[in-house]
Amino acid sequence: MQDTDPANPASPAARLAAWVRLEQTPGVGSATAHHLLSRFGTPQSIFSASHLALREFVSDSVARALCGPMPDACAAYLDSVHDWLAQPGHTLLTPDHAAFPPLLRQLAMPPLLLYAAGRIALLSVPAVAVVGSRNATGQGVANARAFAAALSAAGLTVVSGLALGIDAAAHDGGLRGRGSTVAVTGTGADRIYPRRNEALARRIAEEGCLVSEYPLGTGPSPGNFPRRNRLISGLCCAVLVVEAAAGSGSLITAKLAADQGRDVFAIPGSIHAPLSKGCHSLIRDGATLVDCVDDILIPLQVAPLASLAVAVPECGGCDAGQLALLDALAYEPVGADALAVLAGSEPGVLAGQLLALELAGHVERLPGGLFQRVKR
Repeated sequence: MQDTDPANPASPAARLAAWVRLEQTPGVGSATAHHLLSRFGTPQSIFSASHLALREFVSDSVARALCGPMPDACAAYLDSVHDWLAQPGHTLLTPDHAAFPPLLRQLAMPPLLLYAAGRIALLSVPAVAVVGSRNATGQGVANARAFAAALSAAGLTVVSGLALGIDAAAHDGGLRGRGSTVAVTGTGADRIYPRRNEALARRIAEEGCLVSEYPLGTGPSPGNFPRRNRLISGLCCAVLVVEAAAGSGSLITAKLAADQGRDVFAIPGSIHAPLSKGCHSLIRDGATLVDCVDDILIPLQVAPLASLAVAVPECGGCDAGQLALLDALAYEPVGADALAVLAGSEPGVLAGQLLALELAGHVERLPGGLFQRVKR
């Protein structure tokens, strides 16, 4: 029977308490914690070390905090951790835990703690990150969902960051495949951000896995999300960028992936579309251009699936005028005036046709009065 007595230094409870205390000690950030661990080996050894030994690595005040008894605030937080762990499907992974993701161990500074809700086995399955713009186009959302579903069906885990737009579509696609998706959050695992994705987060915790390196109760902060991105790429063997503007945070994830030795893939788009600029930049810098899922699976040595549909799907229920308009529109963003010339339609007729096609999901209205066909 496993020893859960926190008073026994060898018990799992005591080891976990030491990891939590190390994370919660004021003045001990990630870099300092890893520096101490490289010298003393385990958190328990750090807390057993003398003030003099600790003073070689940290300030006097931090050394005293590490030498003294556990502060009341830390003990209270540890109680909240135990309450969180008592809920079904919740796990707290430390670097010495058997289920800690092996790829994260390769990072220069792995997370000290990984709060996980759901199927932790997914954290060790070969994975691909699918990331992109929060303000995605309808076509980008459709692409993210389709690629993620195909990657999941091929046996890969789909990893993303639970943001609006491409991230949410990627998680949804992963769940539609084999339920294989991991959401890495920039808040505590008990806080869902953005709130609009609360229902999706619950599905992920039930069918996939939701993870965070941030302490419970941590709210959204701008600095959390770039740091979170290193775990998204770190969990994966490759990253797919679906849509990204020139300054998109998704490009940070792609750069981290390249620095970590992961493959980077990008879906191209129109040269006129702002959300294609980031993908085109990645492709110029060496990312692999993809237009079907096999372009990802084959380099990763995963059995290829039938490629994502290349033929344009028929527009069921469209009349001849609407079909002609779709042929004229193609997949490039175009303004209504130019489209009227291309389609040879009167403005009033064109407006009605565009509205009908937009309501049917075949056309998307873009900022600036532009329209674009959507492959469904």
